[in-house]
Amino acid sequence: MNTQQKDLSYFRLRLQELLYASFPEKAYDNNFIEQRSSWTANAYEGAFRSGNPIDQCDEISNYILFEGLRFSKFDAIFQVVCNEFDTIMADEELRPFALKMLPVCEPVFSSYELNDDFANGPEFDLLYTEITGTIAIWIEENGLQ
Repeated sequence: MNTQQKDLSYFRLRLQELLYASFPEKAYDNNFIEQRSSWTANAYEGAFRSGNPIDQCDEISNYILFEGLRFSKFDAIFQVVCNEFDTIMADEELRPFALKMLPVCEPVFSSYELNDDFANGPEFDLLYTEITGTIAIWIEENGLQ
């Protein structure tokens, strides 16, 4: 296996790990995964060949690999489910329930300008409250199923 393939495989695995954990809606988007991994491997190789230190090559590659993937709608929903609804369901039901709530909560997100730093901004608390309300109403109308 040449260095390029090895780097590409490494970046693909790192990206897939993040997508499975925090962006389940993108976890099986093979075109996205292949393209982003390829761009990252090329950027890393270019930075390395240009004489940059390894830590700077890593910084460049991480920026490209994870661009636009710092704020996760799923993570926000999962946080709400774990914090606000954990007493009404078993621990092993939390993630599957949060996955079920992703499309239910999608309209809530459309009211916000989401970016990589959104979770650290002042509007996150309002979003959190709206997600909590949306899920509570859904549970009231549908039960936990």
